[in-house]
Amino acid sequence: MAPTQDELKKLVGYKSVDDHVESGMVVGLGTGSTAYFAVERLGQKIASGELTDIVAIPTSVRTKEQAESLKIPLCTLNEKSILDVAIDGADEVDPDLALVKGGGGALLREKMVEVMAKKFVVIVDESKLCKGLGPGFPLPVEITPFCHMHTLRTIADLPSVKGCEAVLRMGSSSTNKPDGDEIAVTDNGNYIVDLHFKEPIKDVNAAASELKNTVGVVDHGLFVGMSYQVIVAGSDGIKVAGTGGEKAWW
Repeated sequence: MAPTQDELKKLVGYKSVDDHVESGMVVGLGTGSTAYFAVERLGQKIASGELTDIVAIPTSVRTKEQAESLKIPLCTLNEKSILDVAIDGADEVDPDLALVKGGGGALLREKMVEVMAKKFVVIVDESKLCKGLGPGFPLPVEITPFCHMHTLRTIADLPSVKGCEAVLRMGSSSTNKPDGDEIAVTDNGNYIVDLHFKEPIKDVNAAASELKNTVGVVDHGLFVGMSYQVIVAGSDGIKVAGTGGEKAWW
């Protein structure tokens, strides 16, 4: 019987910790349903004594709560600015190992932590692999609440994302599916605009730059040039792309 999606997520989550985390490290903990299993595995290995002198930096309130429940020692970037490794999932991965992240609403904290890691290890199941970023998953953009509709319109008019549908996230910030009547608020007190594309983003670097340079935008869910390795679970087992692995095969 083929493994379920949760079983695939658990496989890559556990493998990422087994392969990349050693005693004495500072570890970035991602957010989401796949990163959950990496945090779980880290907690197991600390509890068993297999890993010692670990300190971790969570990327969201809910990851912090999970880590605390597992008695994983925590700090913030204020105490430790350089991380040995960060582990997180992704919503889309293209053949250049560029990512769309932030479906769970934690994109700003994720990027702040993961950009400071010596190794950023991405864990996904094969459903997240794509030829081009955009159509498979909305691109989240975190914006300030002040004049948010003005910022939404400004984003939608950027040349690099022209033609997208810009939608203000409603309800819970942890899902891009509307589940409430109130505007979704991130852990940082900001709003999220989800950009829906019918075609792949033609120039990911240009989109990343234009979004970041837009006044009112705090950050966006394009993670470009950051991935050290992508661990992929599929029906035929686990494969690794990037450093120490294969060239992207999709």
